[in-house]
Amino acid sequence: MGRLIDSHGRVHTYLRISVTERCNLRCVYCMPSQAIEPGIRDESLSFAEITRLAAIFVQLGVNKVRFTGGEPLLRRDLVKLVDRLAGIQGLDTLGLTTNGVLLAEHARALRQAGITHLNVSLDSLRPERFARITTRDFFHRVRSGIDTALEAGFPGIRMNVVIVKGFNDDELFDFVEFVRDKPICVRFIEYMPFKANHWDSSGFLCFDRMRASIESRYQLIPCNSGEIHDSSARQYRIEGFLGSVGFITSLSDSFCAGCNRLRLTADGRLKTCLFYPAEVSLVDPLRAGASDAEVAAVITRAVKAKPRDHPRLEELISSTERSMIEIGG
Repeated sequence: MGRLIDSHGRVHTYLRISVTERCNLRCVYCMPSQAIEPGIRDESLSFAEITRLAAIFVQLGVNKVRFTGGEPLLRRDLVKLVDRLAGIQGLDTLGLTTNGVLLAEHARALRQAGITHLNVSLDSLRPERFARITTRDFFHRVRSGIDTALEAGFPGIRMNVVIVKGFNDDELFDFVEFVRDKPICVRFIEYMPFKANHWDSSGFLCFDRMRASIESRYQLIPCNSGEIHDSSARQYRIEGFLGSVGFITSLSDSFCAGCNRLRLTADGRLKTCLFYPAEVSLVDPLRAGASDAEVAAVITRAVKAKPRDHPRLEELISSTERSMIEIGG
């Protein structure tokens, strides 16, 4: 069917699929204070629809898919969906992003079914602070999940840490030390504004300052290739460490110029940019009996219209766009 190339020449090979809007944590920087009515019961894509859409995207050149949410492990029988997508020829990488609460009981089955790369969100190594961030006392369940995932032998494990100045930035060194003897890439993510998450510039710590702080104690050696390279993150290794360090610089130094990502929401909408409100329904033509070629044409047109850059910070702060949990991250 061809390749997914936008009007700015970017080739899209990476699809993030949200399988649910539900979550078992209520992280203060992610979840709006008001309740969200999840669409999982009536509007979510079925496994058959997700599999069909994934196959169409692969025919269009996508070779990497990641399951997101909400919390994807809340989607019943997710392992069966993983197994279905793992059988799609041409799909090289199958990842999953999780908060880790349910990971211990699912890690081995996920690995056997075909998940190759695992991202676990963990914003504090201190149980009491974890509880304040997530409003849930599940820290030890997440740590157990990480240990089980290491035992299961995933080729790539990343730990995502959203850094909020004055709240958890004093744990930068703790996280670096955490991966000294573990084959994990800890990735520090700049605090981003989303709908109703009460973002404030006083909580923003930019990549340069995070890196400078860490470099006061460790020598960070840039990684330009290999397993731990990621186009959306600046990656570094430390001599003698099993693990590595990364930074996701969405605000201070955006990676829009090289963006190769697309997002499929749990209710079947295609988003070509995380920060733009524009969405294109794929579930409507799918359920109206459209052929694969017709659905592919809808996808191709949407990608062609992708904006060059995400909006300025001022626009992001005042945005009434969907929250992160509704988009799928």
